[in-house]
Amino acid sequence: MEGKKEFRKKYFFFDIDGTIAIGMPKYIPESTEYALNKLKEKGHFISVATGRLYTMTKPFCDQFGISNMVTDGGFGTVLNGQVDIKPLDRQMMIDIVDVFEEKNIPWAICMADERVWHTRTKKFYDIMEKDKMNYMDTVIDPNLDIRKVKDIFKGFACINPEEEAGLEALKNVTYTRYRPGYIVIEPDDKSLGIRKIMDLMGIEDQDVVVFGDNTNDIKMFRPEWTSIAMGNAVEELKKIADFVTKDADDGGIEYACRHFGWID
Repeated sequence: MEGKKEFRKKYFFFDIDGTIAIGMPKYIPESTEYALNKLKEKGHFISVATGRLYTMTKPFCDQFGISNMVTDGGFGTVLNGQVDIKPLDRQMMIDIVDVFEEKNIPWAICMADERVWHTRTKKFYDIMEKDKMNYMDTVIDPNLDIRKVKDIFKGFACINPEEEAGLEALKNVTYTRYRPGYIVIEPDDKSLGIRKIMDLMGIEDQDVVVFGDNTNDIKMFRPEWTSIAMGNAVEELKKIADFVTKDADDGGIEYACRHFGWID
């Protein structure tokens, strides 16, 4: 009689938007919630790995009982209640904001880990409001000087894909586009936060599993880890994934976990 397969703990890092959470407002499909609970019951480690600010990640994670986090695109980690968040590269932000000013591109920044963006003109607010993208409180300060800001945690610019393609200065910036009307300047290497948690916990590469759907997940799809792209993922991510599962709203996470035998 064949013996029972020995349990080996895996360490899962899930992107949030478009991976474990879908729709507007965001919710977790029943199949995904079932899979996450089963993974925890089996003794596996569960964490999110998101571009969201910590302050926008914690309420979501609290709602679904997820205590471990990689936030801020890899610049934030939460483990055993310890929160550590680094700001963006200050010179990078100064340089790109100078370009935005020169080209009259509306921009905003988060100066703390809070749901508030600061901008110099009402134009930024008006554009975001028109496109129903105002998901933060807005502070308009005509005297806002990027050089006098100590820490910047996120940047935003109202620029369409055509303008983006022609803006050479963006090649020196880490950013992601989630909507047609604007880009988010944020860290884009979630593997940095994952590596930090691995070092703290002594996790081996073979035990790390990452799930994602967008371009800001590319850098965490490392060859030494098991990487799973959602069926609704961008093609760039699917091409480098170890496995492409079903769509997030079609039981994709549960399907992948059953495929690899992580849950019954």
